Amino acid sequence: MKLITAIIKPFKLDAVREKLTALGIEGMTVTEVKGFGRQKGHREIYRGAEYAVNFLPKVKIEVAVTADLAQSVVEAMTLAARTGQIGDGKIFVTGIEHTVRIRTGETDRDAL
Repeated sequence: MKLITAIIKPFKLDAVREKLTALGIEGMTVTEVKGFGRQKGHREIYRGAEYAVNFLPKVKIEVAVTADLAQSVVEAMTLAARTGQIGDGKIFVTGIEHTVRIRTGETDRDAL
């Protein structure tokens, strides 16, 4: 089992969700986050005053999948989230040792 975590631009969330739904992914966790990478933020002007925006709004998507689906999910997320501009985000794939569905007590693959 794998946990796939993607940090993407907020306006790309619906496109990623649609691609994952088409793959048969039944659930995901979405969190609004802020951060920066190579972008290092940017400057904005508000009412004539210039100020630095150091942390940019992003969306973090977490999806637990079986190992055989992991590569397909990563490819779908990459295609759906890519704009070709700096700040498109990152995808991290990590292993899951054990999973339990709290309601039924099912474990591992059955819990997904």
